[in-house]
Amino acid sequence: MERKNTYNIAVIPGDGTGPEVIREAIKALNTVAEKGGFQLRLVYFDLGGERYLRTGDVLPSGVLAELKTYDAILLGAIGHPEVKPGILEKGLLLELRFQLDQYINLRPVILYPGVETPLKNKGPEDIDFVVVRENTEGLYAGSGGFLRKGTPHEVAIQESVNTRLGVERCIRYAFEFCRHRNKRKKLTLCGKTNVLTYAFDLWERAFYEVAKEYPDIQTDYAHVDATCMWMVKNPEWFDVIVTDNMFGDIITDLGAMIQGGMGIAAGGNINPHGVSMFEPIGGSAPKYAGKNIINPLAAIAAGQMMLEHLGEERAAGRVEDAIRKVLLNDLKSLSAGQMGYSTGEVGDLVVQYISREV
Repeated sequence: MERKNTYNIAVIPGDGTGPEVIREAIKALNTVAEKGGFQLRLVYFDLGGERYLRTGDVLPSGVLAELKTYDAILLGAIGHPEVKPGILEKGLLLELRFQLDQYINLRPVILYPGVETPLKNKGPEDIDFVVVRENTEGLYAGSGGFLRKGTPHEVAIQESVNTRLGVERCIRYAFEFCRHRNKRKKLTLCGKTNVLTYAFDLWERAFYEVAKEYPDIQTDYAHVDATCMWMVKNPEWFDVIVTDNMFGDIITDLGAMIQGGMGIAAGGNINPHGVSMFEPIGGSAPKYAGKNIINPLAAIAAGQMMLEHLGEERAAGRVEDAIRKVLLNDLKSLSAGQMGYSTGEVGDLVVQYISREV
């Protein structure tokens, strides 16, 4: 994205601990923007469980239309214990992804120095890869239905929708990202060609056809079950993984665990030519809401990803460097209530490290 003097950012603090972690992300973002000579014009949107319980609205059309005018969206978390599962997830999160055509879910899996991984004998040099997940099709497209619902003969059908357009643009993005990342320059297709013989026949054909345009990128393929095994046994084998919506949803949570947990995992819902949305992965964690003990680093990392997407790579690097220093020098744990600092104090530490940088 072309650099600007001012970026218009829509902020959705959301539910539970979302507002708390977003507050700390904004502190870091405002600090680094001041050092970088640009401004963030922040506009807050009341979307989530509280609004739904109060008004019955999930995502009004007028709000959706307004969100389309912003440079990016920063999301805290969505999920409320008093709202039936599926209402907010489908009506807000998936609707934003679909309506804003955020067809890429981008998930870095990085083990930072000072963070423990459950993997024996693995360190930061072994766990550094990115998952590119298709974000608007597959089983999440909502195709299917019920027959004889509520009877002993009930039938539930959920269909995976994979279009050539959707598959190819995701694969092409992954190749471009792998080239720009410029590390091992290896792209792995994760699928299930031996069972899902229609969907992943399309994925595999598109993958190797597009690969001809990228002779500098090494390619390989792994079934999703093998991918999970190798992520645990030999995560250093991976550089960039591209996969469909459902498999991507699963392996990115595994990725979060091997990088130290949800407290450090951030992701982006990307429309390369439109409005993208960035968020911590861990969810709303309502049991910790209001206690000032939740780890805000994943939200701060989401802000860092947003800056990189906006073209402010130097500012993004400053934020990531500050996160690294906090993890290496200060935190006792990534877990809520065990960090040795409050939520606000962790945000202050990040700000201090950013401020010290020349």
